[in-house]
Amino acid sequence: MKSGVKTWPNGSKIAVALTVMFETWPEGKWPPYAAQRWQPKPGALDHQSITFAQYGGKAGIWRILRILDECEMPATFCTNAHSVEVYPDAAAQVVKCGHDFAAHGYTQDANLADMTAEQEQATIRRCIEVLEKNTGQRPQGWLSPILAWTANTDGFLAQEKMLWHGDANYTDLPRRIQTPHGPLAHVPHSDYTDNRVLWLSPQDYFNVYKDTFDYLYANEPLSLLVMTVHCHFGGRPLMSAQLHKLLRYFSSFPGVWFARHRELAQWALEGDADEISNAQRFFPK
Repeated sequence: MKSGVKTWPNGSKIAVALTVMFETWPEGKWPPYAAQRWQPKPGALDHQSITFAQYGGKAGIWRILRILDECEMPATFCTNAHSVEVYPDAAAQVVKCGHDFAAHGYTQDANLADMTAEQEQATIRRCIEVLEKNTGQRPQGWLSPILAWTANTDGFLAQEKMLWHGDANYTDLPRRIQTPHGPLAHVPHSDYTDNRVLWLSPQDYFNVYKDTFDYLYANEPLSLLVMTVHCHFGGRPLMSAQLHKLLRYFSSFPGVWFARHRELAQWALEGDADEISNAQRFFPK
């Protein structure tokens, strides 16, 4: 940095970013977490878990979009490319409502860390192409399924002229990194997401994020709160009620920047330094 600490746009006190996970499994497969805590015998289909995951594209995403519209909250939809092929109407509504798409693998079980470098690069390119073809919007960021990235991921994303990568979680603010193919922004992700509490107490989701927001707003300059909801978890009324309350609560405060991940990345890439550390924020010289 040249001097002091950079500020958010319009001098905002805090930035809030919402990550919406729009995930799909291949036909005949399901999430490894069984909705009923039951595992079928080998060769049998777990229809309950299959339909649990399908709720996201069939129902949950529409409720989340309605809440975002009502609260005038922009979001970044981190999306398995196959989701926009299976649920084209939902994908079109995301674009119509003004939100951003980011690539999130092809299907939720296709992990980059399990691939060769050649397979990883081909997968990244395929996901970008499928999302752009089916939405008219070229994704500008990447979040890996289960955050399973590799030493090659940053370089492959920079080659594709992506702005940001969301798998790293080693800093509180977006930062610029250098790759052999140009700069890229690392945007931090959520530490506490809706899939932790749906089967326990959804109210915990509200309490955690309200308390975190209150602490950051009152105590830390240039703070960032990143939240995550999954369409097949957070799109259910039990969780959506908490999301709705949170967004209305945040909106009641002045000086809150509701940011898309793309905008956070641009903020970092256009800065005077690669990183604004907590040392700089909390103990400025």
